[in-house]
Amino acid sequence: MAIKTDEFNDSLIKECRRTEFGQLEVIDDVMCEILKQKSPLERLKIAFGLWSSARKQLFNYLRSLHPDWDEKRISSEVIRRISHGAA
Repeated sequence: MAIKTDEFNDSLIKECRRTEFGQLEVIDDVMCEILKQKSPLERLKIAFGLWSSARKQLFNYLRSLHPDWDEKRISSEVIRRISHGAA
């Protein structure tokens, strides 16, 4: 069953405003409204861009900490950290 866009946006608003103990960050109301106007594909592109940027930053950080590590070892550590040890 497909989710209607209005239902999806309503659930996004609820998710944006939800706060829980241990949650690191809550989306600002203005940002929530902006994201609500984006299509699911646009939101996915934004999320992928953020993930990709975080991965590059972590890679460069680890390279600066461990200049003796090769790219394969750095990449393995990036994967381990991003996956919380699951990989």
